Amino acid sequence: MSTVNLTTENFVETVQKDGIVMVDFWADWCGPCRQFAPVFEAASDKHEDVTFAKVDTEAEQELAGALQITSIPTLMAFRDGVLIFQQAGALPAAAVDDIVGQAQALDMEDIKKQIAEQQTAESNTQA
Repeated sequence: MSTVNLTTENFVETVQKDGIVMVDFWADWCGPCRQFAPVFEAASDKHEDVTFAKVDTEAEQELAGALQITSIPTLMAFRDGVLIFQQAGALPAAAVDDIVGQAQALDMEDIKKQIAEQQTAESNTQA
């Protein structure tokens, strides 16, 4: 499966959908980004049930800034609209496969319940 290019216009829509979305933040001038690109592309071919997307931080500076991307490459993983992983640096193929496997194994009902409980607790302390 080929990767999807994300922009400010389609980022939220893409990461909010059901399933796993892996997002690579990169720039053309970045050496480690160029080293990671084939690993990311190979993972997209291997894990056809996962959406793999890329954000060009030069073209999408506003989006990268809003997400506080300070180092590239940065990999983010979302599942069912929830950010579940974020790490800067080029990862080896085995690490990307491991992240996908861990994302698939998550109990999203439990995670969403924990998020709701945390939000309730935060709103109660602010009241």
